[in-house]
Amino acid sequence: MPSKHHHFQEPEVGCCGKYFLFGFNIVFWVLGALFLAIGLWAWGEKGVLSNISALTDLGGLDPVWLFMVVGGIMSVLGFAGCIGALRENTFLLKFFSMFLGLIFFLELATGILAFVFKDWIRDQLNLFINNNVKAYRDDIDLQNLIDFAQEYWSCCGARGPNDWNLNIYFNCTDLNPSRERCGVPFSCCVRDPAEDVLNTQCGYDVRLSLVLELEQQGFIHTKGCVGQFEKWLQDNLIVVAGVFVGIALLQIFGICLAQNLVSDIKAVKANWSKWNDDFENHWLTPTISEVLSTVGPQQNSLVGAPGLAPPCQHVFFGLGGLYP
Repeated sequence: MPSKHHHFQEPEVGCCGKYFLFGFNIVFWVLGALFLAIGLWAWGEKGVLSNISALTDLGGLDPVWLFMVVGGIMSVLGFAGCIGALRENTFLLKFFSMFLGLIFFLELATGILAFVFKDWIRDQLNLFINNNVKAYRDDIDLQNLIDFAQEYWSCCGARGPNDWNLNIYFNCTDLNPSRERCGVPFSCCVRDPAEDVLNTQCGYDVRLSLVLELEQQGFIHTKGCVGQFEKWLQDNLIVVAGVFVGIALLQIFGICLAQNLVSDIKAVKANWSKWNDDFENHWLTPTISEVLSTVGPQQNSLVGAPGLAPPCQHVFFGLGGLYP
């Protein structure tokens, strides 16, 4: 049998891209699991895990949901990208690319809609903040979030301090027995830099009819958080845009890296398939000349004669070669 040389190409999966994608996603996977753990711990501390109905009882936003949603998305993406790259699983890599692409287009659509429908977004933000003002005392995490926002942006309420009339503890109705009646939370107060101890009662009675608006400005912030947030966006537009562009480029890079790895894996599989076909055709299936040289000179003439077959000699062709 003549010697034949077949050269099989080395695997084409790039190790750098594969393990970079693996390391990139294992960080996301660990961070996502950490966010989920923090969210579950917070719900456990508030007794939500023992009373699931409490999730729907809160009128405002439970900040723990942010940890759960972000942690869940990061965990799913990290798992698909990490295991897909490590095991060279094209299904998980395609899922990773599609999921990341979906998030990217949702972010892009949200940005475009927010720019086009600015007035509608402003109204929805006012409504959202006012709903959370109503539930200020219902959840400690929501309360801390509102206090942080009002202190950071030096604001009070969605449009102004009077938005706190929506809260049952701070409204100015005569039937309100609360000591915080006609007041605002301490986070609305103008802080004195010389104060070492936080005065949590600084907002009491500041919205009484006897207190003029000019006098209020000396004690509390009178601007709404929606307007202050818009001003903050305008002042930090370059930084905010840079962050969003950086996140978008990171997502595009991850998609391209995963798709490149899928292409490499498919190329290797195609190479294997082609090599197997060549091996079967050239090594496992004999040619007519090989059969004639194997059956012997006397039988060669019989096989070569038309209509004649060698007596008591049957030739089979198959994957195992020649079988007399």
